[in-house]
Amino acid sequence: MEHWPHASQGYYQRFAWGEPPAKQGDYAYLLHIIRSMKNTGKGAIILPHGVLFRGNAEATIRRKLVESGILKGIIGLPANLFYGTGIPAAILVLDKENAEGRQGIMMIDASKGFTKDGPKNRLREQDVHRIVDTFRKGEDVDSYARMVPFSEIADPRNDYNLNLPRYIDSSNTEDIQDLQGHLQGGIPERDLDALSVYWDVMPSLRSALFTPMRDGYSTLAPDLADLKPQILEHAEFGAFQDSVNALFAEWRQRNRPKLEALKVGDSPKHLIQDLAEDLLGTFRAAPLVDPYAVYQSLMDYWQAGMQGDAELIAADGWVAKPSRILVIDKKGKTKDKGWMCDLLPKPYIVARYFAEKQAELDAKSAELDAARSEQDELTEEHSAEDGLFAELDKVSAKDVKGLRPSYSGPDNADELATIDRWLKLDSRIISLKKKVNELDAQLDAAAYAQYDKLSEAEVKSLVIDDKWLAELEQQLHAEQDRVSYRLTGRVRDLAERYAEPLPQLEQQVSELQQRVESHLARMGFSTEAQA
Repeated sequence: MEHWPHASQGYYQRFAWGEPPAKQGDYAYLLHIIRSMKNTGKGAIILPHGVLFRGNAEATIRRKLVESGILKGIIGLPANLFYGTGIPAAILVLDKENAEGRQGIMMIDASKGFTKDGPKNRLREQDVHRIVDTFRKGEDVDSYARMVPFSEIADPRNDYNLNLPRYIDSSNTEDIQDLQGHLQGGIPERDLDALSVYWDVMPSLRSALFTPMRDGYSTLAPDLADLKPQILEHAEFGAFQDSVNALFAEWRQRNRPKLEALKVGDSPKHLIQDLAEDLLGTFRAAPLVDPYAVYQSLMDYWQAGMQGDAELIAADGWVAKPSRILVIDKKGKTKDKGWMCDLLPKPYIVARYFAEKQAELDAKSAELDAARSEQDELTEEHSAEDGLFAELDKVSAKDVKGLRPSYSGPDNADELATIDRWLKLDSRIISLKKKVNELDAQLDAAAYAQYDKLSEAEVKSLVIDDKWLAELEQQLHAEQDRVSYRLTGRVRDLAERYAEPLPQLEQQVSELQQRVESHLARMGFSTEAQA
């Protein structure tokens, strides 16, 4: 840093716009990159937010940078993104091509788009894609992005300060309390109008949920307990779901052949790029559903397991062969711990070919759980102090049987009945456990043997339809559910907020006060005398 004065006069002329301060090297790196770029060169640098607004020498350099037109965009990133520092950073996008004709700077505030990843924050695939899409289009997005003209940046009120909050208000909208609503009751129409994104898609749902109360105010028509069912069962909400499901069906029809065509030697990376971009493009037409959230669901599933499946297929083809799990114990003996198949796990085989066997196993398992629960309740009931099992160190069949001689008299009929009931349950549990183990072993053997009977077409159908696409469809349904949760939650908040107007609260207080005074009077106290 002590050599910067010489750098400004040297061959490269890096600091022609001004010399960076001795203790702040951010602009030194930035100016070095700009000086190293060709006339049509492009670049980007990640710097702390301070470069956008710090004064003195940096303010002079920043003004020259803006006036040059080389600064094409600024992308504000979330805090705590990088190791070693928790401060937020920004990406400064540089482009010398057509810099003279540039009329503004594309600014994006992406500070809220991230997920927690241990002690740090992390950009998700959807966050990166949203940034790239927005930057390429250069379109304004409310509370997220703006193409800010140079005239606004140069305005004396801003004076070339590039701090993003000056140009993009990404703060949460204030939830305004309505005084008349609190005094007289009723949900303000202003708050209902703010939910227009829902009413545009489901116009008659609003009239089904709210009835006019007085000018500018409405009241919730159904009881709060019935609010969510009424939304879910409304015909227009069903139509919304149908439209979203139809989009997924279109995407599925277009892309299933791509999945089926995956073969040895193919690139899974290219496959997921094609699938994801088409999914994102398809759901841009979906009402109320965030297309980037749908895109993220695919990318999450890809990382969680689908990528591994695709890599197996690209290496070995559509081959689903189970492998035994062999473990060597401390004595050097090999033990068989069952089997597994990564590409096509057992549950998918069972669901497709052995649903009846699984249902039988589930029924017996439920009977076993019920018997165990009943026995546990009986044990807990009679294990308290002075209980029938209180003196037993362990409530086992042997110990419970040992109690019978002590309660053989005619006056101990209830105790004997309890002992017999416990023992009968224990016998039933042993029998059911044996049956469950038998059924489980039979099902396991049948599923294992089924793999050798599978054709390649069946493997493809099981993996693509039952495993991959079924999971994606489930994620889509979860995204639809979030739409109903958001609407239900907001309507519930508004209804509860204005449910009890001030006169009603005052009446309740008056009634409670009268009850307290009445109780005090019966106790011989006079509130008037105390006053």
